[in-house]
Amino acid sequence: MGRLCFSKCRPSRVMGWLQIVFGGLVIIVSMSSLFRFYNAGFFLHNEEICRHFYGVKNVYEGFDIIALQDRVGEVLNRLENLQDKLELTVQKLEKNKEILDKTNITKLEYKKYLEEEVIRPLYSAHIALRQVRLPRLEGIRNSTMKEEPLINTFVIEEIRKYITPKENRVGKVNIYGTERIYNTIGHACVLYKKELEEYMDYDIGSYCEDDWNVAQKLMLSGCDPLPRRRCLTRASKVYQKPYPINESLWKLPDDRNVRWGNYQCRNFQCLSSKNPKRGYSKCSGCFEMEKEKLKWVTNSSLPIDFLISDFLKIKPGEIRIGLDCGIGTGTFAARMRELNVTIISTALNLGAPFNEMIALRGLVPLYVALNQRLPFFDNTMDLIHTAGFLDGWIDLQLLDFILFDWDRILRPGGFLWIDRFFCNRKDLDDFMYMFLQFRYKKHKWVTSPKSKDEVYFSALLEKPPRAI
Repeated sequence: MGRLCFSKCRPSRVMGWLQIVFGGLVIIVSMSSLFRFYNAGFFLHNEEICRHFYGVKNVYEGFDIIALQDRVGEVLNRLENLQDKLELTVQKLEKNKEILDKTNITKLEYKKYLEEEVIRPLYSAHIALRQVRLPRLEGIRNSTMKEEPLINTFVIEEIRKYITPKENRVGKVNIYGTERIYNTIGHACVLYKKELEEYMDYDIGSYCEDDWNVAQKLMLSGCDPLPRRRCLTRASKVYQKPYPINESLWKLPDDRNVRWGNYQCRNFQCLSSKNPKRGYSKCSGCFEMEKEKLKWVTNSSLPIDFLISDFLKIKPGEIRIGLDCGIGTGTFAARMRELNVTIISTALNLGAPFNEMIALRGLVPLYVALNQRLPFFDNTMDLIHTAGFLDGWIDLQLLDFILFDWDRILRPGGFLWIDRFFCNRKDLDDFMYMFLQFRYKKHKWVTSPKSKDEVYFSALLEKPPRAI
């Protein structure tokens, strides 16, 4: 009888003792790891903590004590939550020991519980504690103290690892003249800390969440460039090989090659301009190939519409590469490709899969927001074309920054093609000044009424050579 009772009680007792042991380990680890912080008076908001670690002469006055305190507080909360969870589990085991005596709990269940409920949270808290950043010596040869920017602002470990400077392995200045490499994120990321931590909260090496819309929200909010991630991007489970290039330029792609989960439409046919609920407002007819085939190659009733053939006659053979800044599916790039001109198309997925559409046509999409500096070197582009992108809603100072960036990447003799820009009549003079300030040569310059209060404007301008 005694042996039978012992065999029944053993699983619950083992589970209880394991939880007590691990709970004790958590307390010991947390207390020993944080011993220096308590001695330094950190948790009494003592900003003299740096003196305890580095001495009076090496204290960095700009060190962010509040951010560090928040970071350590987060680790303490994790340890406290884990301890509470373990204690609660032990209490439940005591209350339900009669039920457990009658239940066969396997070793695999014990192992799973320990891995998921104990070891993983404990490891996470341990790593988080190790990653708390204190002021350190700046530079290999420099003895001044400096806190790395933004390190203590974020809690999610993957963000902290990303923005932590990466030292040169050989301990010397590299070919770029620096001692370490800094990964960049936009300064506005601090204002959208919650969204960025949601974006970077993933298991390394596993599949990313289908959260590109979160990334796009961050980009449009100024958190750009986004940090790189170490998770695997998701794709359609039934992805089909793209059509051959001689077909793909003017054929709707296979619906199975797009993840439709975040759109109102679930296929390309739904994106027709005849559908008032298609999910996007601009670029009417963008997903209708018969309409797209007519753009820039057939005469229209509006004098503001220029033909590609007329443009290429201005400097035959000199237009080789360019950038199309607009909202569309890459039709301008498709037409230019047929004429042996390479065009990169900027695109965001604003209500529809514009990036996927451009790529599946065999063209190059550049996923950048309006507020990002273009990733091209100075004086390299033959052409910048813009349509449906810059309208009268844009702030004049923002437009000024954009135009100067375009001027930077245009080569001398390159062209700026402003296509169907429109604004209120009363604002036309202001916008005209913005374009004219660069003193480009005018090849075409046309205005046309759009409505009673609005006006269209198109121009073809050539960047002049400038003395060094």
